[in-house]
Amino acid sequence: MKIRLLLALVGLAISFAWPISAQQKVTVDPQIAQQIRVLASKYDEAINKHDAAAVAALYTQDGVRGTYNHGSFRGRKAIEKAYESWDFNTWHVGSHFTSVDRVTAVGNDVRSTGRWSCVFKNWEGADDDDGGYYSWVVVRDGDSWKIRRSNASGAGNRASTN
Repeated sequence: MKIRLLLALVGLAISFAWPISAQQKVTVDPQIAQQIRVLASKYDEAINKHDAAAVAALYTQDGVRGTYNHGSFRGRKAIEKAYESWDFNTWHVGSHFTSVDRVTAVGNDVRSTGRWSCVFKNWEGADDDDGGYYSWVVVRDGDSWKIRRSNASGAGNRASTN
């Protein structure tokens, strides 16, 4: 099980190392950073309501969700089904909280990184805590921000029980 966790962490590290040699990372305007924090709040609210359609609506049409224990999901429909199946029906995720630690501009995109935590039902059906780090690539979609790509690492509670 340690190999799974190690592979998940390596995958997350690679996702942080996007080829940006020709791009400058720039701290974004505080107003944009606040808008990304609002997006994170909407994300937490939708997860805590177990509303898979609302979570998926926060992604771009061609968005990608990478998970540390269930693979990657492409497109809103696949993302919605993944949240419904894994996060809500299997793990019964609740008390989800996203902490936005850093917001930077990379080219035309915005990168948001930080921590997440939640409570879930373990294999015995008891509440357990999990958490880790996330990375989002966020883009402007009309008047709002949408997640184009998300990756997350976990503390290993769920990964170690699979």
